[in-house]
Amino acid sequence: MKKLIAGNWKMNGSLAANEALLGALAQGLAVKPACEVAVCVPAPYLAQVQALKSAKPALSAIDLGAQDVSAQASGAYTGEVSAAMLKELGCRYAIVGHSERRQYHGESDALVADKARAALASGITPIVCVGETLAEREAGHTEEVVKRQLAAVIHANGHCISEIVVAYEPVWAIGTGKTASPEEAQAVHTVLRAQLKAATDQSARVKILYGGSMNAANAATLLAQPDIDGGLIGGASLKAADFLTIIAAAQ
Repeated sequence: MKKLIAGNWKMNGSLAANEALLGALAQGLAVKPACEVAVCVPAPYLAQVQALKSAKPALSAIDLGAQDVSAQASGAYTGEVSAAMLKELGCRYAIVGHSERRQYHGESDALVADKARAALASGITPIVCVGETLAEREAGHTEEVVKRQLAAVIHANGHCISEIVVAYEPVWAIGTGKTASPEEAQAVHTVLRAQLKAATDQSARVKILYGGSMNAANAATLLAQPDIDGGLIGGASLKAADFLTIIAAAQ
């Protein structure tokens, strides 16, 4: 299985900065990478990035992703963006259930599952985020938390669960500079792999990414773990040199 390196720009970027970043990535990807690559960008910039991808052949190696998607297909949901809209803009991926959405917007496991279902219905691959807080880890609840979060998505999308991507993102390691050790990350990925295996005989198709402060310095050791199939990259995805180093480590 090819590894997947997906950048999550979060609420960063500008028209000029995006063009400069993608220009640098295009130069670095003159030879098509052996892994899969995606950038998940703020909704206002999806059309710009799609246009830049069309204009620069080297960027064809990068798939487009959104950072969120509505659970609703259409209607009176001011500010929401539907899966059909994302599909029309060329999105292959949509992040659902990122810890920042769960924390700041109160998203429940059930809502995350519904968002995954909406994405799948429009032919978009949801990157389903799961992960524990520092308090939950210190209390010994890591396995319980991530299994509960993933179980909701499996329950709502059972027949097509093999079409998702899972991202394990320990909340205590996001944007803090802290990182789970390769062994700690692998242990949780093993749990998630077993849960997927119990849910579908196509579980080998499901990529499980690590998403807790993976960077240019630690990517190679994390990606060497047997059940880490790539990374969901935050801050490092905004620096072309760092993102390219991580892509190289995934090959």
